[in-house]
Amino acid sequence: MSHAWMPTSPCGDECLTTGAPTVGLARRILRYSAAGSAVFAALLCTPMLLVLRGKGRERLVRTIFRSVLRAFGIRLIVQGGADFLTAPAGRGALVVNNHISWLDIVAINSLRPMRALAKIEIATWPVLGTLVRRGGSIFLDRDHLRTLPGTVAELSDALRSGSLVNVTPEGTTWCGLALGRFTTATFQAAIDGGVPVRPIALRYCLVDGRETSQPAFIGPESLIASLRRVAALRGLVLEAHVCPEIAPGRAEDRSTLAALAEASVHSALGTVRIPSQRRRSTTRTRVSHDAVVARNSGR
Repeated sequence: MSHAWMPTSPCGDECLTTGAPTVGLARRILRYSAAGSAVFAALLCTPMLLVLRGKGRERLVRTIFRSVLRAFGIRLIVQGGADFLTAPAGRGALVVNNHISWLDIVAINSLRPMRALAKIEIATWPVLGTLVRRGGSIFLDRDHLRTLPGTVAELSDALRSGSLVNVTPEGTTWCGLALGRFTTATFQAAIDGGVPVRPIALRYCLVDGRETSQPAFIGPESLIASLRRVAALRGLVLEAHVCPEIAPGRAEDRSTLAALAEASVHSALGTVRIPSQRRRSTTRTRVSHDAVVARNSGR
């Protein structure tokens, strides 16, 4: 069900870049097998995750997610954030990022394992739903707006108790060549919990430096279709720019906090910054979405 208040993205098949090198059928089959083995190993390790604590648990979870990236031949490049990557467990933070692909959550947890705010539909997905549930995710029912205050309160409690929680405040996926604005509701949880916000900017490129939207999970396509595109790509690079944290108390309200986090992500990606007072009616993009479509259509 779709509601007028839900974030929407204009991105679709027309946003997909072309000209990316691909691998042969045999390599794709090997990648599917490797990814399946990584997920199966994760399921087997679930009892250990319930017992392990601290650095041991973090290392195991990080290894699982990085094995998924390796299975698909994806190279992860991390820029900045040494203080975040080496910080001891127990200090809560709201971790926010631009949302492009199902690979986003794999990348974030490859940096530091954390809980996530996920749409409730994911809980019913085969295999992945089980992993997400057992990872301590907080679920958001987007079809019922009246449940939002309770979800924000649950998120705030998790942050206050020392958890890192990943949120994608665009509310939906974009192609990566254009980006949506950050909605404000979940930032209230950071204010209520008295924790910092840590923005992370994600970008998908090829080894020659060209940005690609092929990994994007956009429009009405199925997860299987997106998986097939990712498995076919040769030389995919995932860049994670860990931005400086936004300290508690720096923003007077959730709208200002959302604007600061959004500006930080756009700054890391080199995108155009539109003044925060125009955020309600305008999207910040590297170029306009129409220009992205026109450029891609001409390739």
